[in-house]
Amino acid sequence: MSDKHDMSWDDIDDPGPPRDRGRGRGGQGGGPGGGGPSGPQFEMPQIKIPQINPSTILVGIIILLVVWIVPSVVYTVAQDEVGVVTRFGEYVRTTPPGLQFKLPAPIEHVETPTVRKVRAATVGFRQRGAQEQDVPGESLMLTGDENIVDIDLVVQYHITDAKNYLFNVKNPSQAVQDVAETALRGIIGNRPIDDVLTTGKAEIQIQVKESMQALLDKYASGVQILNTQLKNVSPPQPVDFAFKDVQSAKEDKDRLINEAKGYSNSVIPEARGKAAQIIAKAEGYREEVVNKAEGDAHRFLAQYKEYKKAPAVTKTRIYLETMEEIYPSMKKVITSGNKSGVLPILPLGKNLAEALSSGSKK
Repeated sequence: MSDKHDMSWDDIDDPGPPRDRGRGRGGQGGGPGGGGPSGPQFEMPQIKIPQINPSTILVGIIILLVVWIVPSVVYTVAQDEVGVVTRFGEYVRTTPPGLQFKLPAPIEHVETPTVRKVRAATVGFRQRGAQEQDVPGESLMLTGDENIVDIDLVVQYHITDAKNYLFNVKNPSQAVQDVAETALRGIIGNRPIDDVLTTGKAEIQIQVKESMQALLDKYASGVQILNTQLKNVSPPQPVDFAFKDVQSAKEDKDRLINEAKGYSNSVIPEARGKAAQIIAKAEGYREEVVNKAEGDAHRFLAQYKEYKKAPAVTKTRIYLETMEEIYPSMKKVITSGNKSGVLPILPLGKNLAEALSSGSKK
C-alpha cells in the first residue's frame, strides 16, 4: 500500500518547509529534525499569450467601425413617413422619403413618424379587435337641462407637422383623446337633451371638430382633425325604457299636430276658394243687375223721347210689344174700330190665311 500524505490547504501559503504527517511502511519517520522527503507542492498553470500582429488589430478596428458606423449613418424613410433628425437631442432638420444620411449615433438620432396615416381616437369606448368595450367614465355626460346622456365619439386625424407632433406634446394620441372629451363635454353641457338626441347631432359634430382644432393649434401639436362622428347617442341604460316612452309620446304629439296642420292646410284653401267663388258670382250678379237697370233706364228714356214726338203711335207700339211679350204662344189678330166693308187686319202670326181661318172658326 502506497504512502499516505495528508496536506492542508493552509500549507500553500506557509513559507516554511512542508510537514510530513505520515509514516511509510519502511519504518522511516519524519521528525522535527529528520531528513525525510518533503510533501507535494502546488504549481500555478502557465498561460501562453499569443503574439498579436498589428495588422490584425487594424483590420479588427476597421470591421468594428464599419459595423457600428454604417447602420447609424444610413437610414431609409418610407413614402408615408418623414425623418426627424435630432443632434444631441435638439431638432436639426426634417428629411423627405428616400435614402438619407446622418451623423453616427450618439451624435444624431432619427425618428420616422407616419404622417399620411389616418389615425383614430375614441371617447366613451375602446376598440379591442372586433369587440367594443364601454368606458362609462368618458361616455356619461351632463346636458344643459341637467340630464345625463351616454355618448360615444370617434375622431379621425393625421399628422401635419412631424416636429411639433414629436416634441410639443408628450403623448400625442392621449392628448387628442383628452381634447376630444373636453370639447365634447363643453358643447353637450350647453344643449338640451332633446337637441342632443334628435336634430342637433350634425351641428354638434361640426362644433366638436372646430373646437378640437382650435385647442390643438393653440398648443402647436402638429395634428389636423379630419372628421368627428357621434357613433352612439342614447340615454343611460337604467332610464332607457322610460325615455323611449317619453320620446314615443312626443312623436305621437308631433304626428297629431302634423295631421291637424295637414287638415287645416287642405280645408282652409278649399273654404277660401269657395268664398272667392261666391264673391265672384255676387260681383257678376251685381254687374248684371246694374247693367240691366242702366239699360232699362236708357231704353225708357229713349222711348219717352220718341213718345213725346208721336204719343199715339208710340203708345200703340208699346202696347203691341207688351202683348207680344205677355202672350208669346197665342195667335193674335188686330182689327181696326172702323165698321166699313173692308176689314183692316194686322196679322201678327206667320200666315194671314191661318189667322183668318182661325178667326172665322171662332
